[in-house]
Amino acid sequence: MAGQRKDDWKTLSGLDIPPKVGPDDAESAGQAPYSRGIHQTMYRSRLWTMRQYAGFSSAKETNERFKLLLDRGQKGLSVAFDLPTQLGLDADDEMSLGEVGKVGVSISTLDDMRDLFSGIPLDKVSTSMTINAPAIILLAMYIIVAEEQGVNSNQVRGTIQNDILKEYMARGTYVFPPDESMRLITDIFSYCAKEVPLWNTISISGYHIREAGCTAVQEVAFTLASALNYIDSALEQGLEIDDFGPRLSFFFNCHNDFFEEAAKFRAARRLWHDLVDERYSPSNPKSKKLRFHTQVAGVSLTAQQPLNNISRVTIQALAAVCGGTQSLHTNSYDEAIGLPTEESATIALRTQQIIAEESGAADVVDPLGGSYYVESLTDKIYESAMELIKEIDAKGGAMAAIKDGWQQRQIHNSAYTHLQDVESGKRKIVGVNYAKMDNQPPISAMNLAGNLGEIQSEKLAKWRTNRDQEKVNASIGEIKSAAVSGSNLFPIIIDAIRNKCTLGEIMNALKDEFGTWMAPSGF
Repeated sequence: MAGQRKDDWKTLSGLDIPPKVGPDDAESAGQAPYSRGIHQTMYRSRLWTMRQYAGFSSAKETNERFKLLLDRGQKGLSVAFDLPTQLGLDADDEMSLGEVGKVGVSISTLDDMRDLFSGIPLDKVSTSMTINAPAIILLAMYIIVAEEQGVNSNQVRGTIQNDILKEYMARGTYVFPPDESMRLITDIFSYCAKEVPLWNTISISGYHIREAGCTAVQEVAFTLASALNYIDSALEQGLEIDDFGPRLSFFFNCHNDFFEEAAKFRAARRLWHDLVDERYSPSNPKSKKLRFHTQVAGVSLTAQQPLNNISRVTIQALAAVCGGTQSLHTNSYDEAIGLPTEESATIALRTQQIIAEESGAADVVDPLGGSYYVESLTDKIYESAMELIKEIDAKGGAMAAIKDGWQQRQIHNSAYTHLQDVESGKRKIVGVNYAKMDNQPPISAMNLAGNLGEIQSEKLAKWRTNRDQEKVNASIGEIKSAAVSGSNLFPIIIDAIRNKCTLGEIMNALKDEFGTWMAPSGF
């Protein structure tokens, strides 16, 4: 992290802010086990990447929102895909009816991906894509669009979520059985290690399991246990830890308990360092550094008195910054009601900018380090999460425990306990069970075109008419053969997209060989 944001560092009163606060023999940021941060100077050299999660309706409409946010100071893009895309369905699939463009952008073809990033230089912007089961296909489309802009695959930067284990645990947008899903993930690891070296090939996510109701300790433990499973799977395929370890990234939630959340991030960094060091002994220290993106807690937003959500988001975002996040998304205050408006998305971005430039939180490394309370919480979260990871290990690892439904039951129990606390009034939520108001000012929400499914279906029909069907058939056959033979699927899928195969066609070819999976009843 070269360069400095300022020439001198002073408080508003003009008091000097030293680069390191605490005794000389205390752990420093940038030094193992990284409790205080993974970089020596943290935000004094470079601020976290400010992202806004965006995606709705058509690729062209989402492209306009991306450009608006970039123009207002956002530094990275974060793509939300609609449910059909997340499940690998084309927009004209009968299972897509009524869902096209509703909770994200609709992407079925390479042409959709071109529209999504039209006029956005992919060598200048880091892009995060929240996609899991069909991640290999969406990343292949992105790489081709970048190449069409003249950007080589070794220049593109960003992240695919690609974390299928948390889908089985909490979110539900899995398609293939667990073992076959892991095969796709390790194919991505292997291909990108050589061809797309700046890309984060997985973002192991605690965010969604926290949204489903787990505790902060469970979020750390279940996320890191999944990450260990991914490493073990990659090693079984012949990869070395340092081939892919430096490009692993994480995605955490940041909830309302300010000090617990800041301590959670500090504990997670230390715990990841210790686990990787002990189990894999990598040569590259970057393999032991936990790099993570944070999104504030969507589940904490309320439809009641929604402007209060601005305060919640600010507290959560500040906790993430004090905890040392590398990237941050702030939710819009109206997300409990509908898709964010231009105004609410701008306020969310401005919240990050105010924290960065006005609060002073970014001027000192690990500003809560040395606090008796925060250090105690950090130790307790570390120890408690380690115990849970050992319990998962005893069950055969994350995937074995997931197949048995163990994590799922733990999440359900925690969610039920929280619900009981809210319903009894033991835990107060302003506007919901405390400080309620009968009359609330109306909040406007975005309206989407009701006929987007028809529009996308017409585009797909034209797309299929204007292509060489023999090439399409040949590509589908090659995908099926590779799925059976064990050859790396990534370059074959890239070729299939160049030959105008659609997202759904590639997914269906894989379904024919891999099958699909449904969680056991009750999980």
